[in-house]
Amino acid sequence: MLIRGAYALRIFLFPTVTNETGKVNRMARPDKTSAVAELAEDFRTANATVLTEYRGLSVTSMKELRRALGSTTKYSVVKNTLTKIAAKDAGVEIADDLLVGPSAVAFIKGDPIDAAKSLRDFAKENPFLVIKGGIYEGKSVTPAEIMQLANLESREVLLAKLAGAMKGSLAKAARIFDALRIKLEAEQGVSEPAANNAVAEVSAPAATADSVVVTEEATPEVVAEVAEVPAAEATEASTETEEKE
Repeated sequence: MLIRGAYALRIFLFPTVTNETGKVNRMARPDKTSAVAELAEDFRTANATVLTEYRGLSVTSMKELRRALGSTTKYSVVKNTLTKIAAKDAGVEIADDLLVGPSAVAFIKGDPIDAAKSLRDFAKENPFLVIKGGIYEGKSVTPAEIMQLANLESREVLLAKLAGAMKGSLAKAARIFDALRIKLEAEQGVSEPAANNAVAEVSAPAATADSVVVTEEATPEVVAEVAEVPAAEATEASTETEEKE
């Protein structure tokens, strides 16, 4: 009776259907279906995924790991069978040996390098965390490759270095422009006095001649001398006429 009751309860909780080959398949429960759909969406939207084994980690340690990974990484404890199905639905190939034992997956939606650094640093302090492998840029990666990724400089560091290099280049260009400006100003400062002296030498005689002409024209003695010449000529002409008469 007890066996029949247990079997009846099992059939009620897990109804079965027959597929095309005649094999009996257990119908998927709604919670499993939603779990698979959620995992598949996580695989699709993640920039990278890292599969880990968390055997021996306490609840407090798991919270610390999630805090270290940050808000851009979702660290979820998963069932291996459902994870395999979800990965297949998302078009992601995961080796069977990665889904053995108690598994947790880090779905990285931010910078994979930062997440890899966090996992590496946490694993150093917590040996119970085992990094089994992962998916990066659509390809399977080994734990060693994840460590190599963690040793790279993060996007923020690279951007900071790029900004520093650009700032240095701009400062160098500014110094070159200042040097050219100073040189041009110095050359103009030397040429302007010479040009001014040449203009003064050319204009000085002209100004002197003009002043002499104006002075001679304006002097009363010169006017008197010019007026006396016709008067003298007129006197001489009248004298010659009288002598002839």
